[in-house]
Amino acid sequence: MTDAPPTTGLHHVTNICTDMDETVTFYEDVLGWHTIKRTQNYDDPGTPHYYFSSTPGGDPGTNVTYFEYPDAQGAPGPGASHHFAFGVEDEDTLREWREHLSEQGVNVSEVKDRTYFKSIYFSDPDGLVFELATAGPGFAHDEDEPGSTEIDPFERGHGD
Repeated sequence: MTDAPPTTGLHHVTNICTDMDETVTFYEDVLGWHTIKRTQNYDDPGTPHYYFSSTPGGDPGTNVTYFEYPDAQGAPGPGASHHFAFGVEDEDTLREWREHLSEQGVNVSEVKDRTYFKSIYFSDPDGLVFELATAGPGFAHDEDEPGSTEIDPFERGHGD
């Protein structure tokens, strides 16, 4: 155990997009999130930096931000994010999200059993993979023999 001071949890995640208008449409119209701030990248003035939140107040832990770099080309690998997950209450809510996303024309996976939760996967306009995951049964749930439940790795951009 380390003597590091405690953290309060995830504050926000920052990503890169190639078209801020497409990203705004995705967050506002598809996900129903709120654009809570439009500013610039303080380390690269002139580069748009938008903040999206699942809550109108933009509370820490509910935010995803984007820098717009129209010519950016990315690929998964060291130093890059594979995907990030947002929580939903239960499997019924997960299935409602799956139906909603499909109705919005989003390619979304079937519900997958991940042992500790169930989830669906889809991508933003630039191909960044999102996961929506249920709260239960939770990480305290153990297999009879740890590691005995095989979980197929999710292939980037792959929907069922």
